[in-house]
Amino acid sequence: MILPGKTIGILGGGQLGRMFAIAARQMGYHVHAFDPIHYGPTGQIADHEINAPYDDIKSAQRFARMVDVVTFEFENVPAETLAEIGKIKPVHPSPRVLDTCRHRLREKRFLESIGVAVAPFREVTSIDEFTAAVKAIGTPGILKSAEFGYDGKGQLKIDPATDITSAWQSTGQSHSVYEGLVKFDKEISVIAARGESGEIKCFDVAENLHRNHVLDVTVVPARISEATRDQATEIAVKIAESLDVVGLIAVEMFVVDGRIVVNELAPRPHNSGHFSIDACMTSQFEQQLRAVCGLPLGNPALFKPVAMANLLGDLWKDGEPNWKAALRDPRVKLHLYGKTEPKPGRKMGHLTAIADSVEEAIKLAIEARDASGNLFVATTETHREERKFS
Repeated sequence: MILPGKTIGILGGGQLGRMFAIAARQMGYHVHAFDPIHYGPTGQIADHEINAPYDDIKSAQRFARMVDVVTFEFENVPAETLAEIGKIKPVHPSPRVLDTCRHRLREKRFLESIGVAVAPFREVTSIDEFTAAVKAIGTPGILKSAEFGYDGKGQLKIDPATDITSAWQSTGQSHSVYEGLVKFDKEISVIAARGESGEIKCFDVAENLHRNHVLDVTVVPARISEATRDQATEIAVKIAESLDVVGLIAVEMFVVDGRIVVNELAPRPHNSGHFSIDACMTSQFEQQLRAVCGLPLGNPALFKPVAMANLLGDLWKDGEPNWKAALRDPRVKLHLYGKTEPKPGRKMGHLTAIADSVEEAIKLAIEARDASGNLFVATTETHREERKFS
């Protein structure tokens, strides 16, 4: 058990690390961050920051000797670096969990091995395999790089009219996965926390609305049946137990005619869990801290319906957003990530709105974002992405 006063090491310097560091500092822990970029979102909160490339083994070893336990907010840390850190201090979730979840092919094969439904897929390492995969699965589909993909990066949609050869060449001809598109009713996620003792607690099921492959709005509780809610939670628990996770695992899923198809896994806090900071008894970041430190898990109970709206860099195109207008209703909360350079599509922060109903929470969050200067209006229909599942 790693008690308050000890030092937590976090690999990665983005907003997830920042919010984790805030939770850790609140509970009396010290935080050291390892990040190639100086004074990023996490470094602004951490007690100490080591700036070095993730493949700098000597710096990673020095980092490990300064802390009591290591966790991460960023999957793309080289396996060799994690292995060396693991020789010095415990890493949670384990490098094995990370190695499975950050590689799409290993992830899908793992899910199939435990009887969890996934979209139809084929491994692709050559133009011949790509051609055969498209023929077997059909179109539309998505060609995804096996590694280093998130928020729609490393993905290419394949339609009936797509030139297969040109598409393959445009990807750099890397190790990939071709996946059939799924026609879903809802896109949901469950964040499960698991401690070393095997204790598991899940946050309420979130309903996620995307725009341009990036999460735009999260609604909790999800507007699904109790049976679907129970099924989604059971799947998240099964995955956490099968991977022997110590920490958090976020499970992204599609609801397809009342059944669940798992899309992706993330062994860390997740964008769709940000609502928990304001709307739950225990946030996902405090829960991650409790799990990796061997403390009893907190109660993830939801206080009231909530909606979370992402704030992307596009919002800053005409200067600083109008925060006074955005926060006119006291039920709206603002979280900014300390990023100094707004860029289109870059996650700069989020708004959380708490209300007596899901519909009212969505309305509050969207109106607050619109008032700040973003004129996009989110609806279920504008976010729905038709995906074919066979």
